[in-house]
Amino acid sequence: MSKSISALIGLMALAAGVTGVFAQTSVNQPTLPAAVLGLGADGVFRAEIVVDSYSYKPDHLIVTVGHPVELTLKSVTVIVPHNFVIKAPELGVEVSQDVPAGKTVTVQFTPTGAGKIEFYCDKRLLFFKSHKEKGMVGTLEVRPAPMN
Repeated sequence: MSKSISALIGLMALAAGVTGVFAQTSVNQPTLPAAVLGLGADGVFRAEIVVDSYSYKPDHLIVTVGHPVELTLKSVTVIVPHNFVIKAPELGVEVSQDVPAGKTVTVQFTPTGAGKIEFYCDKRLLFFKSHKEKGMVGTLEVRPAPMN
């Protein structure tokens, strides 16, 4: 076997070991109850989401149409980077934000329609399953504005 193939196999084994040591899939983790975000005095829904190895906590957020949303994404991972993706142009929400390991970032958006939207991490390492395929998904539930 050539040195380059041996090096590649070694790198893949190391990567598999690193993800196994520092991560558990969210498949085995209990789902938390939905977090109904409180509307701040300034009219903004705010929440902190902990970005862990293949999970978001909380993983179900509830907001209202027409109000700005500000999410603080706090990574607690040591090595593995993640991201936060929502693709729902029909509800006025499109977000794609990298969340480096051990860092905190903020995303903002204002949903213009009601519905349930999946958010997820689409990162993947070489030939392994994507983080989304490993269960790193959540739900943003956008409810209609109450009738007064």
